[in-house]
Amino acid sequence: MCQVGEDYREPVPKDPPPPPRPGHEQQKCMKWCVKCKKGAPVLVIRAGDAFCRDCFKAYYVHKFRAVLGKNRLIFPGEKVLLAWSGGPSSSSMLWQVLEGLSRESAKQLRFVPGVVYVDEGAACGRNPEDRAETLAEVQSILRSTGLPWHGVALEEVFGLPQSVLRHFSQEPAMGDGAYKEAVDGFIQQQQGLGTEGARDSPSLSPGLEQLSWPSPHNPQSPARPHTAAETEALSRLFNSVRTLTAKEELLQTLRTHLILHVARTHGYSKVMTGDSCTRLAIKLLTNLALGRGAFLAWDTGFADERHGDVVVVRPMREHMLKEVAFYNHLFAIPTVLTPAIDTKAPEKASIHRLMEAFVLQLQAQFPSTVSTVYRTSEKLVKAPRAGRAASPSRPCCLLCLCMLDVDSADSATAFGAQSTTALSLRQAPALQTQAKEPTVPCCSPGLCEDRGCCRGARPSEREDLQACVIEQLCYSCRVNMKDLGPGHAGDPGVSD
Repeated sequence: MCQVGEDYREPVPKDPPPPPRPGHEQQKCMKWCVKCKKGAPVLVIRAGDAFCRDCFKAYYVHKFRAVLGKNRLIFPGEKVLLAWSGGPSSSSMLWQVLEGLSRESAKQLRFVPGVVYVDEGAACGRNPEDRAETLAEVQSILRSTGLPWHGVALEEVFGLPQSVLRHFSQEPAMGDGAYKEAVDGFIQQQQGLGTEGARDSPSLSPGLEQLSWPSPHNPQSPARPHTAAETEALSRLFNSVRTLTAKEELLQTLRTHLILHVARTHGYSKVMTGDSCTRLAIKLLTNLALGRGAFLAWDTGFADERHGDVVVVRPMREHMLKEVAFYNHLFAIPTVLTPAIDTKAPEKASIHRLMEAFVLQLQAQFPSTVSTVYRTSEKLVKAPRAGRAASPSRPCCLLCLCMLDVDSADSATAFGAQSTTALSLRQAPALQTQAKEPTVPCCSPGLCEDRGCCRGARPSEREDLQACVIEQLCYSCRVNMKDLGPGHAGDPGVSD
C-alpha cells in the first residue's frame, strides 16, 4: 500500500571512480630502467624512456660513436681540432673524446685531438678583469685534459692574412676505400711501434701517444696579449652594427675564420664543433629566415666541406640539449659559462632569439618538434645547381665561402638584378682626368683578383674596393653589410 511521503524515484547512482591520471600506467613501468630492467631510473628522456645512470651513459656514448662511425670522415692518426667554447655541448663533446682515447674504452678513438678556445669578451662588452678571470678558469680546465690547446682572442682577426677569404680547392680524401687504407696503415704502424715508446700517461693508448701527442717540444699556446687599440677597434666595429641579428652573424663569421686559421697553422685537417640537435634545428629555421636556404646542407649537415682543406664536422648533432644537460649534471662535466652577445636580450631582439624561443616553446608542448626539424635537415643534399658544377674557379662568398647562387649577369633573380645594377652604377670612368693620373699598384693584392676594382691602371678607372668586396658576397652576407653604421658602411648602391 502506498504511503504518504514515500519516494518512488530511482536511487541516485554512486559517483564513478575517477579516471586514471595521464601517464599513471607509465609511472608504474618506470620503477626500473627501460634498458637493463634492474637499475633504478634517474632520468626520463622521453615519455616511457627511463634510464638508470649506467645505461644512460652507454646510450649517450653510443650515439656519439655511431655518428663518427657512420660517416667515416675522420681517419686514424688524423689531427682534429675541437672547437671548445666552454658551453654544455662543446664540453660534453670534449669529454666524450677524452673517454674515447682512454685505455679503458671498448673502442678507442684513433685520431689525435687538440682544443681551441676563442675569447669573445670584447665583442660582448666585458671588462678586462672579468675576461682575465674567465681565461684563468679556461686554462685550468684545458690543462687538466692533457691535450694540446690553443687560445685565441677575437681581436686577432685584424691580423689574419687575406688568404682566409679564399676558397682552397684542395678536397680531402673521402670514401670507404680511402678510409680502409688509412685504417690498415694505422694498424700496421701501431704494430710496428709496439709499446717501446709508450709515454708516462696512464690513460692514453700507446699508438696515439707515438703519433703527435703534446710533449715539452709541443707546448700549449695561450692567447697572445692583445693591444688596447685592437680591443677598441673590435668594440667600435660591433657597436657600429645596427641590429643584433647582424652582430650575431658577424661574430659567427669572425669566429669561424679564426678557428680555421688556427687549424691551418697547426696542421689540423678536421674541426669538431659542439652543435647539438636542438641547436641545429634552431639554426635551420634561422638560416631560412636569413635567406641562406641554398646553404642549409652545409650549415646544418654533419660535414661542411666548403673550406676545401679543412672540414668542419658536428658529432653532437644527434644529442638533444636535454640529454646534454643531464649528462653534464650526472657526470660532473666542467663548463665555463660566460655572457654571450645576446644575453638578457628580449625575445624579439633578433631573428636568432625569436627562432630559439619559438622552437623551444613549441618543443615544450610538442616533444617531437626538434627531432622533426632535425630529420628534415638530414634529407638536404649538397648538390650544385644545374650548369654550376664545382670547380676551382667557382665564385664564392668572401665571408661565408659558400658558392654564390647567381646564374649570370643578366639573371632575372633579385640577387642577380641587384648585382647588375650595382655594377652598372660603378662603370662610369672619369675620362677627363685619365691623362693626368699616374699609375699605382693594386689597391688590395690577392683580394680583388680580376673582379673589377683593379682593372684600370689609374685610380679613376678603378672601382671602389668596398664595392668590389660587396659584389663578392652572398645575399645573406650582403644584407648584413647593410646594417653597418657610419664608418663601416657598405656599397652606396646596396645600402639604404
